[in-house]
Amino acid sequence: MIEKPKILYVEDDETLSFITQENLERKNFAVTHCSNGNEAFTLFKNNLFDICLFDIMLPVMDGFDLALKVRSINKEIPILFLTAKTLPEDRIRGLLLGADDYIVKPYSIEELILRINVFLKRKNIIQPEKETTIELFKQVEFNFEMLQLKVKNKEFNLTYREAELLKFFIENKNTLIPRERILNVLWGSNDYFLGRSLDVFITRLRKHFKDIPEIVIENKHRTGFIFKIKT
Repeated sequence: MIEKPKILYVEDDETLSFITQENLERKNFAVTHCSNGNEAFTLFKNNLFDICLFDIMLPVMDGFDLALKVRSINKEIPILFLTAKTLPEDRIRGLLLGADDYIVKPYSIEELILRINVFLKRKNIIQPEKETTIELFKQVEFNFEMLQLKVKNKEFNLTYREAELLKFFIENKNTLIPRERILNVLWGSNDYFLGRSLDVFITRLRKHFKDIPEIVIENKHRTGFIFKIKT
């Protein structure tokens, strides 16, 4: 029998933790939940886990200190922060402490599971069910399940939003896509701040494709974007 991937899940919100744990266990993960940092670190020292999910605002010991302690004895285990803290300095601090990703609450269970699976696949703890890499152009490959883009032998680990946006562009390539449609489909809303976020993600994707002139994200002023793949 295949062993279930083991998750150490630390969250002090009783309702959120119950919902998250129940959904993860339905997806065949073995979840050990606790509500404070000290208890979590004791469990970590005495058990083997495949991935850690840490809230930041925890009693007794916060998620930052917990991640620091975990990293002092294990440099490899993936650590994902699940938090309501959205300030850039908080994200930077978490990443500097050795976190692998940062998911802002409220998050969807689907996104959380996708992120968990990405790290477990990279660690060869679980195997992809099928080959999901698609070739966009010669020397350009995209794997949505792994959140990875390969351009001329350079590998880029995408954020979930970047991968989601790129997937949407590919599905609608060489077609003018209104900004409002992108925002409503991917974010469920069309407002100023989400629009600025969209521009940031598009800038990042353009940088990834800068050495491939045949792939262009063209901006149509006040209208939308065209993802062009020239053949």
